Amino acid sequence: MTETTYTQPTPPDGEGGTRSPEFRLAADALRGLRQDLFRGAFAYRPLPRAAVDGPLGRVLPGRLKEYAAWAPHVTVAAVGGIAALVSLSGTYGGPAALLCALLVLVPVLLTLVRPAGAFWLSLVVTTLTAAVGSGEWTSWPWLPGSFLAHLTVLTVVAIRTRPRAAAWMWVLTAAYAFFAEAGFGEWHSGTDTAPMLFLSALILLAVTVRHTHRQARREVTAQRTATAQERSRRTLLEERSTIARELHDVVAHHMSVVAIQAEAAPYRVQNPPPELEKAFATIRENAVAALTELRQVLGVVRAEDYEAPDAPQPTLADLDTLLANVRETGLEVGKTVTGAVRELPQGVELSAYRIVQEALSNTLRHAPGATARVEIGYVLGGLGVRVVNGPPPAPHLVKPSPGAGHGITGMRERVTMLNGEMTDGPTAEGGYEVTVFLPVPAATGTEVELFEGGS
Repeated sequence: MTETTYTQPTPPDGEGGTRSPEFRLAADALRGLRQDLFRGAFAYRPLPRAAVDGPLGRVLPGRLKEYAAWAPHVTVAAVGGIAALVSLSGTYGGPAALLCALLVLVPVLLTLVRPAGAFWLSLVVTTLTAAVGSGEWTSWPWLPGSFLAHLTVLTVVAIRTRPRAAAWMWVLTAAYAFFAEAGFGEWHSGTDTAPMLFLSALILLAVTVRHTHRQARREVTAQRTATAQERSRRTLLEERSTIARELHDVVAHHMSVVAIQAEAAPYRVQNPPPELEKAFATIRENAVAALTELRQVLGVVRAEDYEAPDAPQPTLADLDTLLANVRETGLEVGKTVTGAVRELPQGVELSAYRIVQEALSNTLRHAPGATARVEIGYVLGGLGVRVVNGPPPAPHLVKPSPGAGHGITGMRERVTMLNGEMTDGPTAEGGYEVTVFLPVPAATGTEVELFEGGS
């Protein structure tokens, strides 16, 4: 019996076949070579000027800072000039020596405007100077001038491009050196391929590490910025949720009172007319409906573990209790009230209380040992609140709490919610001041008085 083996041909790439990881890696590498060193190799990319506020600019006075912006260009040109002088000193003179010096200088200067093209031109210049130059130098394939020029080109181009391009330049330099040695090395007594590859590897490695470090620092900075923005946004949302929960409790309380009073009002009047009973019934129905919708809309801001407070929300009448508690912590705080004290909307009084509470908490955290003063001003059209603290005493056992915190953000949210105004900042004495104005619209409309009837 004959055994038959069936083999299935492997479909070529692009016809349903899968490429191996090695093939994809090689393809990606060649694609990177084409993008970095071939595509737009001689495109105009001038080297930007250095920052005026950089390390060099900070130590230079006056107009010298403007010239410091050209320091990278001057440095590259100076190294190119040194390479030209080295090339000129290694020949016997004549037109050939001058030509070699100019050829060595051109690719170095070209790195300032066309970096990728400067690399290819440096390889061409290396070949031309080796063919044209004559003198006592026996190194091959780089003469001393072109050796220094090529190292400079590799360094500048690697700084101005990505690490992948630096790796490809080193590989191409090695390939050029091995090809030159294999084809023409037997005509020369010495070679400088090993020094070129070793020095260029060290330089390109240092530049790559610099690129990687700067990229990592940029990513860390961006991550920190994004984290700070996210933290600020989350804090803002939490503060808004807290304010919404408090307002929910305040409004729900008032709407419940309206519903209860509307239901009880007809029984407080002897023989009320049907129109009055119907009006109060309508008020109660609207109040109950509004309360239901309020709980459905604003109730979503409650956390799952949130419990409504058993006691009423604090008002300005509770400031003395708050100040007494603060004084127990060691903070000396005074209180001043000006204007005609009157009852304000509960939302305004609650926000004013929370603002004073947060301002005093900031004083305890950031200025331990300082004194504080709370000023409440009842003025026409609103309420003024000012909390100011002095500078902390110079030595103090309790150290200030680090960080800026988010108390000011919460205050601003409350003030913005009530269409008020707020200013905050350090004082001339070294303390801190928070000033708030909360507008209170004047009462309008007619007041309805219910008289309790007698029998």
